[in-house]
Amino acid sequence: MLVDQRSGARKIVRSKAVVVMDGMSPKMGRTLDISATGVSLTFDNKLATGEVGMVSFELFVEGKAQIVSCQSRVNYCIFSGDHFKIGFQFMNPDLATMATINKFLR
Repeated sequence: MLVDQRSGARKIVRSKAVVVMDGMSPKMGRTLDISATGVSLTFDNKLATGEVGMVSFELFVEGKAQIVSCQSRVNYCIFSGDHFKIGFQFMNPDLATMATINKFLR
């Protein structure tokens, strides 16, 4: 049995995401949920744990759409039906990014 090892509050968020891994062209995905330290999304391509790239997605904060982009590392990649569920950990997000995410999580 798998046990959810994620810590911290998570909030469901459904939006389009763009993933640009090192050496890859941009690929589309869909967000599933977010926490202060990372985001999970569905993706058509398999990614290796530890790979690093840029993840961008849209959050609605205080009634306004805001684009969040952050260098992120793949924590897990699980095949789920017809796509992969991938967990990304944010790497050194800037203050504006953290403020946007924290406002969304409230």
